[in-house]
Amino acid sequence: MNLNSSKLYRLPLHYHIFFWLIYFLFNTFRWGSYFNDYQYSLKTNLLGFPIHMTLCYLNILIFMPYLVYRKKYLLYVFAVFSSIFIMVFIKFNLTYLLITHNVWPEGPETIDKLTLNYTIDMMMGELYVITFVTAIKITFDFLNEQRRVTDLEKSQLETELLFLKSQISPHFFFNTLNNIYSLSVEKSNKTPKIVLKLSELMRYMLYETKIKKQTLENEILCIQNYLDLERIRNDDRLEVNMYITGDIHDKEISPIILLTFIENAFKHGVNKNTGPVIIDINFKIKGDFLHFTITNPMPEITEHKDIFNKSSGIGLENVKKRLELGYNKSDYKLSFKNKKDIFVAKLVIKVS
Repeated sequence: MNLNSSKLYRLPLHYHIFFWLIYFLFNTFRWGSYFNDYQYSLKTNLLGFPIHMTLCYLNILIFMPYLVYRKKYLLYVFAVFSSIFIMVFIKFNLTYLLITHNVWPEGPETIDKLTLNYTIDMMMGELYVITFVTAIKITFDFLNEQRRVTDLEKSQLETELLFLKSQISPHFFFNTLNNIYSLSVEKSNKTPKIVLKLSELMRYMLYETKIKKQTLENEILCIQNYLDLERIRNDDRLEVNMYITGDIHDKEISPIILLTFIENAFKHGVNKNTGPVIIDINFKIKGDFLHFTITNPMPEITEHKDIFNKSSGIGLENVKKRLELGYNKSDYKLSFKNKKDIFVAKLVIKVS
């Protein structure tokens, strides 16, 4: 813990006032009942509590931050016991001068001077108060530190999730813009439609993916816009079959997590193949779970044929990481298969 921690975790003033007030009243009634003299108890506690408070705040605000946290343990012990001894000396003299010459009525004998037994007994009493208050302070520090760590982990988690969401490949937008340029030069009737689809897709990714969960209907609409753009880009060589089974209403899922599978299928199954390509996409709702399956041909043009063992590239690694961060293990199951030159990705995920 650094020196700033003592400032970072200081409690509001009213907490301190409330604590010392309750402690003061408890002690006053306790010793008043013991001596059967509440006036005497009030006087001694009015004198003693400033000493208690001085020692406690010396310990938690100075001795601990500057000695314990710097591992100067012997110096800390010396500082604590020296300060306690000085305060006991002050307490003895003030009690003797202002309240009574019998400064230790609860002791074994009447004394009018500082003795070893009195000093040890009073020092142990002050040490008890210091230990009690310090324990409370350490407990609050621990709880606040746990809260700070939790908030930091949550912030890091949200930052990582936002980063992962932003990793839909820029090359898709770049290629689409190039296609729009080519079509505009040719004055193709397809140009306005592509611009509209791209605009809808970009709007969705910019504004609708900031929340933790998005409706499954909106996610499927986003995927359809993506597929429409890819159909235009790839002309007649691409065949995409999409099936939806079950009720998709009132279902929610992490934004664009499914789109990563789609993009991965086009990156490896379409862009790296020269002939006709068929991609099958299946959405099936069973109870609270979505069974999502996508199949695409294995790439012809690649340095590594075994994309299955590579988890099919960075895109699916992205998905795996997002699932780990955003879902409980019991809420999803991710699997990949490579059979007869066809790559199959399947995700079973809770959408209720």
